Amino acid sequence: MKGIVFTEFLEMLEEKFGYAFVDQIINEANLPNQGAYTSVGTYPHQEMISLIMSVHFHSQIPVDDLLRTFGNHLFGVFKKSYAVFFDKFTSAFDMLENIENHIHVEVKKLYPDAELPRFETERTNDNCLKMTYYSDRKMAALAEGLIASTLEHFHQKGSINIEKVENEGKIVTFIIKTEG
Repeated sequence: MKGIVFTEFLEMLEEKFGYAFVDQIINEANLPNQGAYTSVGTYPHQEMISLIMSVHFHSQIPVDDLLRTFGNHLFGVFKKSYAVFFDKFTSAFDMLENIENHIHVEVKKLYPDAELPRFETERTNDNCLKMTYYSDRKMAALAEGLIASTLEHFHQKGSINIEKVENEGKIVTFIIKTEG
């Protein structure tokens, strides 16, 4: 997992809970590198799980809520750091439909070793997009937070519902509906 995910997760925690909380989480997660991450490094996914579970234990925030909140935070980081990706799209559906064949292709050029989730989309009508998430990491709630922020970015009101969860969360199908 790319280091930017770790550094931004810890930054989000520091903003919400303070430095002492983050320090406690890092110490209790028993990480091999004591939480010293660089944004361009690559780290085992299990370290992120350890951090998330430690935050959940101390804050009692449900894991999926924590991941959705992080997805919202990460969207803001991506929007600021990779604005060129956002300028190419005119709607949330336009952007979401281009994650796999455009955005992830560009991410792989920048970070060839990035292990990205895979997405399939199907526009069922002008106001409904079926989007399926595939990842062994089982972090669909993070994707849901990113999807919600995409709708907000394009000033589109809508809903995100989970239609189906398969393979213990490795495959999750979202139904995204917009108003009007």
